[in-house]
Amino acid sequence: MADVNRGARPLSPHLQVYRPQLTSMSSIMVRITGIALLIGAFFITWWLIAAATSPEAFAGIDGFLRSWFGDLILFAGTWALFYHMLGRLRHVVWDFGYCLDIEASEKMAIGMFVLATMLTIIVALAL
Repeated sequence: MADVNRGARPLSPHLQVYRPQLTSMSSIMVRITGIALLIGAFFITWWLIAAATSPEAFAGIDGFLRSWFGDLILFAGTWALFYHMLGRLRHVVWDFGYCLDIEASEKMAIGMFVLATMLTIIVALAL
């Protein structure tokens, strides 16, 4: 290798230097909702397997999912599903080359949160 003086080169700025941006927080939330959906899929799978095995096993998980805590998990999972779906749709729009400027991206990030919340409330009221 060439003899390079590594001490004179500037270091890359750390995360503490940057102010959190709306678009980056939205992207992080899409990742978090993806993980949350994986956990939600565990509960749905548990519920389906319990339904196929015995009435006692089904009664246990069904009772949990119908409790106030289960309702909270399902409500949050519904919001996560809509938010993640809208995040993927945002990437499709970006792949076509639209809404790539900062102002449009920030509006889309706000719109994702608002629309996911509205859709979740509509689903909760419909059930």
